[in-house]
Amino acid sequence: QVQLVESGGGSVQAGGSLRLSCGASRYTYYMGWFRQAPGKEREGVAAIRTDGTTYYADSVKGRFTISRDNAKNTVYLQMNSLKPEDTAMYYCAAGGLGGNWRTLPYWGQGTQVTVSS
Repeated sequence: QVQLVESGGGSVQAGGSLRLSCGASRYTYYMGWFRQAPGKEREGVAAIRTDGTTYYADSVKGRFTISRDNAKNTVYLQMNSLKPEDTAMYYCAAGGLGGNWRTLPYWGQGTQVTVSS
């Protein structure tokens, strides 16, 4: 099992920035972020492997940057140029080698991001 704890959510105006952080209880190959807005399906936002390879949803490319500190088992999501449609609960997720970044098995409790116009 892996415990994940997110922080850094909040409210911001459109065009603003937020940085999410997520600490894991142990090393995992994949670490990533998902989000779910009310009435919508959960979607993968970004993920990063231990070797630094990154994956992004098309909707956030060029605006969001994922990074990780392997020594701290921590992943970050820098969100710039935020839009109202980025409003959602953001969840940290993690998984092992051999998985797929869009189907990670371990989840945090979530942190709310609200972007006002």
